[in-house]
Amino acid sequence: MTKIIDIKDRFRGFLPVVVDVETAGFNCETDALLEMAVVMLHMNAAGNLVRGTTFDKNILPFKGANIEQSALKFIGMEDPFHPFRDAMSEKEALTALFKPINHQLKITGCSRAILVGHNAFFDLGFVKKAAERCKVKSPFHEFSTFDTVSLAGLAYGETVLAKAAVEAGLEWDNKQAHSAVYDTEKTADIFCNIVNSWRLPKKQPN
Repeated sequence: MTKIIDIKDRFRGFLPVVVDVETAGFNCETDALLEMAVVMLHMNAAGNLVRGTTFDKNILPFKGANIEQSALKFIGMEDPFHPFRDAMSEKEALTALFKPINHQLKITGCSRAILVGHNAFFDLGFVKKAAERCKVKSPFHEFSTFDTVSLAGLAYGETVLAKAAVEAGLEWDNKQAHSAVYDTEKTADIFCNIVNSWRLPKKQPN
């Protein structure tokens, strides 16, 4: 009987966690973080990586944050301070979103979370900077990521998220795109498809 590989063994002690952020610009030092979604990943009984629970928080711009109107237009947001957004402070949001990650680290025995994203350096930069501002300990590796831009380019010959999703056999709805939840879940599905198509070679006995 083939032994099912644990997630910590599949990724060398790291726990992959899919993240997407929506922001008011491209500069993590100055621009507001407006939304963050997190998708947990699990190994199922068949040894396949599968998408788990999605967590999402709308976030209020930090004091003094730059807000580019062109960025708001791109993500379809008129007013980041609108009460109907039910947004919270960066510290509240990060604390809530890091909680399930830290819980999963404990139960899987993984040492650190590793961010999975489409243009992952962008997401990691905003998460790291927000955590620094709030003095909240991030569960993510400081610089290592799994980037589905590179992985999808290798696996499907596409680097754009929408096109990569279609090549992966997933449905894509342009009306839902550019929301953190939708983009994160599609990124998670792409990452799982690629990982599941690439089985680790069996280790030779000593």
